[in-house]
Amino acid sequence: MSEITVAATQMACSNNVSENINKAESLIRDAASNGAQIILIQELFETQYFCMDQKEELFDLSKPFENHPTIQRMSQLAKELKVVLPISFFEKANRAYYNSVAIIDADGTVLGKYRKSHIPDGPGYQEKFYFNPGDTGFKVWNTTYAKIGIGICWDQWFPEAARAMVLKGAEILLYPTAIGGEEDEFDSSDMWQRAMIGHSAQNQIPVIASNRIGTEKGIETSNFFYGRSFVTNHIGDKIAEGSKDKEEVLIGKVDLLKAEKLRTVWGTFRDRRPELYKDLLNLDGS
Repeated sequence: MSEITVAATQMACSNNVSENINKAESLIRDAASNGAQIILIQELFETQYFCMDQKEELFDLSKPFENHPTIQRMSQLAKELKVVLPISFFEKANRAYYNSVAIIDADGTVLGKYRKSHIPDGPGYQEKFYFNPGDTGFKVWNTTYAKIGIGICWDQWFPEAARAMVLKGAEILLYPTAIGGEEDEFDSSDMWQRAMIGHSAQNQIPVIASNRIGTEKGIETSNFFYGRSFVTNHIGDKIAEGSKDKEEVLIGKVDLLKAEKLRTVWGTFRDRRPELYKDLLNLDGS
């Protein structure tokens, strides 16, 4: 299959889990009705972004990967609509907790999970309190429509992660996200998009990013999530882009064969020098 249709989505989340899941399903159905075959929902969409504060009771939101009720529901939906769904969830695994994504194929099969590798820690994003660093490594999933690689939010700022997934055969990169800031602070949304557009251009690969919208209030801070979810083609052109404040489905058509042909002749993979990149294997470059 050469040309496929993909979708990014964005929505506001409340404290009502059922309401959020119903809204996500509605967006997925909308995307599928418009021809989308791979559909991305934002990071941790079941709840508001709870990582703004450190509250021990919020660990109760976590559930094991096996028999997770939302994953099971989305598996049935994927089978019904014949779509691929990466589904973000707060995972409990014995004594560990992860920010994870389950990958559901178009026949409803749950292919596995990816655990977020890079865990941020800062005002409004206190994820290190909740999540262990992911231990799955960067993976590629051979779905019905394409080989996909998935990073979660903060992962998107690391070109090493994108390159690793493309080297493993990814044909599309997907990034479920929860990012914003105080309404009167620096607007990083252009910078956020450019980071992933760079992955697209450097690797000649389509990128899909889904972010949440709306203002969510914590105890000591609040976050204005700025949306602007988007889809690129394989040369880094934005072919669909959302607003900052509207719930939307963003549809794009990407040509996997054209992308593969360009990767072959452009030379960025032919001319790599892995033996010179050893400085990347430690934190201080020594």
